[in-house]
Amino acid sequence: MEFLGILYLDELSHGLTNLSMFPYFEMAHYIISVMSLREQHGVLEVSRVSPLACWFSSMLFCFGGAVLSGIMLAEPPVAPLSNGTGVLLATIVWYLVFYCPGDVVYCCAALLPLRLVLTGMKEVTRTWKVLGGVTQAHSKYEDSLLVMIAIGWARGAGGGLISNFEQLVRGVWKPETNELLKMSYPTKITLIGAVLFALQQTQYLPVQKHHLMLVYTVFLVVNKSRMMLTGSSTSPFAAIESAIYKTLFIGYSPYAALTDEIQKSFVDNGTASRTAATKELSENGAGGKERSRATASTAEEKKQSLEAKEESDNKETKNLKKTN
Repeated sequence: MEFLGILYLDELSHGLTNLSMFPYFEMAHYIISVMSLREQHGVLEVSRVSPLACWFSSMLFCFGGAVLSGIMLAEPPVAPLSNGTGVLLATIVWYLVFYCPGDVVYCCAALLPLRLVLTGMKEVTRTWKVLGGVTQAHSKYEDSLLVMIAIGWARGAGGGLISNFEQLVRGVWKPETNELLKMSYPTKITLIGAVLFALQQTQYLPVQKHHLMLVYTVFLVVNKSRMMLTGSSTSPFAAIESAIYKTLFIGYSPYAALTDEIQKSFVDNGTASRTAATKELSENGAGGKERSRATASTAEEKKQSLEAKEESDNKETKNLKKTN
């Protein structure tokens, strides 16, 4: 990209490439990940009942990408946990976010200015994770573009892709929250980044790696900051996604006629059942009215017979008094 050199951003892109993620950027990643876990429904109750389950869920949030990419590459899924320093740092962050006295750490990190900075640093680490996954897959499968995209996607958004397994750790089963059914913004933007870096690695995209890293990272940070400041969760690619979906994936179905007939039969059956139910209710209502009338007439007859009996008793009593 020649215009980056014109704008004197070439040195900045090289500096970004040589930037070390540990410990500050990794710590920001751990803090935002554990805070995202805590803000899910029911997690605080789990943290009080089973701290071990809460810790395991936090580690999946922090190292989920490395675990998933390792499984896909037939590597030990526990390999990310061999980094003792990273696991210790993530564990300290987990404890302070969930169990710090007075909840000081979470309250401070939840302040918008600080959370904005931490989220921006986490988005910077996303670039390195996606690029690391693509590079790792390229070293083993040089000509497989699909494998590079899959590994880069898994490395950058593994925490979301294995969210169903993480929920099982907490005793929750929500298959409808599968990321493949309804992808969130981080999963979508990570997939786009995996495609771009895979194309760059295979020379299909004529862009230098450090230039692509700078553009992608700036876009991640700026757009995420915009979403946080405006409170919007709308993807910037929503219009493009809608156009592609309507163009490529919505068409005439050969089963449309059959579907219409089935729906029509369901409607007819529903109408018939409602008519029968209404008729039965009306008949029951008429029968109920007749029964109530019969009951009322019977009660009236009993009342009249009692009054007649009382009158006859009174007459007999008077006659007896007169006789006496």
